Amino acid sequence: MVKLFDITDVIRSKNSGPFELTFDMIFKDVETYELVATKKCFNKKMFAKLYNISEDDILAIVNFEPAKAIKVTIKRPITSGNLGETDVYGAQQHAPLFALELDI
Repeated sequence: MVKLFDITDVIRSKNSGPFELTFDMIFKDVETYELVATKKCFNKKMFAKLYNISEDDILAIVNFEPAKAIKVTIKRPITSGNLGETDVYGAQQHAPLFALELDI
């Protein structure tokens, strides 16, 4: 098991419009990116469990080889700027990924 934090240069979240959040994981090297992508470490079941959401709320999981990145886009639980929403930019939602361990 290896922590995602130890094999990436960037872990971040951000708005992808007012109704969606995108999470970016940019890996330190091509070999690690390819291993994680090939093993499908990021999948709907894993991400839904990590964020306590329905798999139906996961809109896309994209492997983007030129950037050594994996992007996951989900429906926002609360629309950006709506009453009760606490992170209008979606920039503070990636914290659960810091402790995530991958079996690679």
